[in-house]
Amino acid sequence: MNKLKSSWLTLAAIPLVLLSCNDNDDSPMENGMPSTITVENVLDSRPLVESGTFKNNGASPVIMPGESISFQFSAAKGQALSFATMYGWSNDLFFAPENPGIKLYQDNGTPIEGDVSAQIKLWDNGTRINQTPGATLMHPGTAETTAKNITEVAGTDAQGHTYAPASSLMKVSLHYDGNSTFTVTIANTSGNTTNPTPFSPGVWAISYIAGGNLLNPEPLYKKGMPSVNGLTKIAEAGDPTDLGNYIKGQTGIFTPLSPILVVVYNGIDNPIYKNGENDRGQGLKELAQKGDASILAGYLKNVPGVKQVYVLAAAGSTVLLPKIGGQAGGKVSQQLNVSPGDKITVATMYGFSNDWFFATKGSGVDATQKGDISSSIALYDNGTALNQFPGAGITQFNLAGTPLTESKPIQEVPNPNAFTTLPSISNIIKVTLQ
Repeated sequence: MNKLKSSWLTLAAIPLVLLSCNDNDDSPMENGMPSTITVENVLDSRPLVESGTFKNNGASPVIMPGESISFQFSAAKGQALSFATMYGWSNDLFFAPENPGIKLYQDNGTPIEGDVSAQIKLWDNGTRINQTPGATLMHPGTAETTAKNITEVAGTDAQGHTYAPASSLMKVSLHYDGNSTFTVTIANTSGNTTNPTPFSPGVWAISYIAGGNLLNPEPLYKKGMPSVNGLTKIAEAGDPTDLGNYIKGQTGIFTPLSPILVVVYNGIDNPIYKNGENDRGQGLKELAQKGDASILAGYLKNVPGVKQVYVLAAAGSTVLLPKIGGQAGGKVSQQLNVSPGDKITVATMYGFSNDWFFATKGSGVDATQKGDISSSIALYDNGTALNQFPGAGITQFNLAGTPLTESKPIQEVPNPNAFTTLPSISNIIKVTLQ
């Protein structure tokens, strides 16, 4: 977990932190009452953006020689595909790519397609004494007196049994479907080798990447370490249930929030946006796509009826990071001076999206009220950039991409949406007035 925490903290290097954090109106405020607004990222984050299990959809879930399976996933540059499946006619061997997984993009961002079998290896789980591999092998076999660490089987196992190269037993190919989506096909090509074997149902995973680092670069196993989290059931019995459940618990939402735009106004409609209208070209697009609130803040300072404008950046990282394990999420506060009739609206980017932003619904909230006003916040699609899987899109700005332009009205993001199911808004962003 310490290694993961250090990776998460490198979010301070992503483009969001380059934004101005001092766009506030320092003009005097008279005849008002003090109020403090606090915005927190309360998301209980997960390190894996996608995961799942795979099996043969025929009469048997096992993938026999000559058969293949396919599944689809999304990924951004730098992310990798990891999976594990049992060498069926063994005691505890499994196939998996070397960590952190199969590379999906070239360094210039071009998707990788075709045969990637060279990245697959055969591993010894270290929990059973290996017998001669083959159809007559007896399961489960003899347990190791003391479980050993996971090691690569490079031609010969610890008992001297020989194996054809993993890349000749298993063919793995990638096809890029467009819009950051891939289809991977795993084919059992062992039938014409000295080591014919079925493959078991398996587990796969994709880690989030932040600041150029994968949040979990070893999601299924660790070379040179004991087997954990249910991998042994795959390696010994071809049962992906335990590891699949563990990985499911590690999969979910991870996103920072950009510096928070806070606006106090009176006598006008919400000055940031209106649901159902196209982006006004006043700077909301830059906030929604890049987390840059400076353009919109500068514009709003000159709008009649707008009284105060602030852009609140978290100390240290600038962006508001989510909860990481037991570590609290980012928080910012600002003292305000408000009067009866004043309203407040806030806006911040869903950092790992193409152009989603959180904002106060409708005409804003009464600036003089006190308490938790998180129920006034909704998540919107700005309609200016083509959407991709949040946290796994090649054109997402904060994953080193360039958004693809589209022009649609601003709409609330449905939940579930076309990509995933998000937590409730109040479990992502908390806004209070005191």
